[in-house]
Amino acid sequence: MTITEPLTTTQFNTLDEIHEAALARLDPAVRDFLEGGAGEELTLGRNRGAFEHWALQPRVMSGLESPSLATSFLGVDLGLPILTAPFGADRLFDPEGQVAVARANALMGAASIAPEAGSHPIEEIAAAAPAAAAFGQLHPMGPEENFVRMLKRFEDAGYRGICVTCDCPTGGWRERNLHNRFEPGIDVVGGNYPPGSGVDVDEIFGQLFDIDAPVWPWSKLGDLMTNVPLPWFAKGIITPEDALAAVEAGASGILVSNHGGRQLDGVMASIDALPLIRDAVGPEVGIAIDSGIRRGSDIVTAIALGADVVVLGRLAVYGLAAAGEAGMVRTYELLRDELRTVLTLLGRGGIADLDRRAVTRIER
Repeated sequence: MTITEPLTTTQFNTLDEIHEAALARLDPAVRDFLEGGAGEELTLGRNRGAFEHWALQPRVMSGLESPSLATSFLGVDLGLPILTAPFGADRLFDPEGQVAVARANALMGAASIAPEAGSHPIEEIAAAAPAAAAFGQLHPMGPEENFVRMLKRFEDAGYRGICVTCDCPTGGWRERNLHNRFEPGIDVVGGNYPPGSGVDVDEIFGQLFDIDAPVWPWSKLGDLMTNVPLPWFAKGIITPEDALAAVEAGASGILVSNHGGRQLDGVMASIDALPLIRDAVGPEVGIAIDSGIRRGSDIVTAIALGADVVVLGRLAVYGLAAAGEAGMVRTYELLRDELRTVLTLLGRGGIADLDRRAVTRIER
């Protein structure tokens, strides 16, 4: 798969322009891999459409100073309320992949979730941007000893928390990939398990393709997470029941997510699940959200409905694919400026001032 030379970022005045530039640079099969969802892509569409049911409620003549975008998540301080998703196969979008993402995050005050199935070792990502390489991601599958070994690697590399992707016991039914006969190669997903490492990548990730092993229960995950003294959060949670089960298993946080519509098709939009989950777990549990977030006003809506931070997946990939690290930085600049504009017009002094009074549910 080939990628054309990146464009300069000075021409990007909107996020849509970055999106268009990213898609223009990618091989058609990689474009489908990025843009596609599972099944009939019902959930993929719901993730965007659901935002239309939430209207912002402004307060005018606020008398407030310029809004602050600073916040924190599980003890990690942030200049922007943003984490980047642990998308793997990242070298398909830019040669430096998640390394470039981490450097951009460090420059702009965001933080990375470094992927297990990435193109670059987690140690390389951490070395490139120690402040931004805050969280590491793992799949609860494969040999237990490897899971524990990876937890130790994250700890030794300086990561400050773990993201466990719980909604991926096998890969989603993604018909665009099936139609294109496309499957990311080991060379782009095996950065943490290179040849000679003594680890069989097929043994680690084989469950994604062949459903031949039991799905781990919460009890097993909870027991294994005691092997690392880092807080962890459960990714892929879409119901209050699973959110409560994760907390009972020891999770300090929840990532409300339907995997961008790429796993089980037909489930509800993440933004609609968010307030239900916040009500279930209460105010003390950290909550992040992904799926369907494409602009600054979406971030404001998500935080008003109970999220502490958002996690950018496709939107981050668009910046990376359009112009590498510089494209990511430009994406953040546009998001930052839109966030400040929306918060000012909304009459809120910053991220910390957002609550449900800032939004209302409407019918389209």
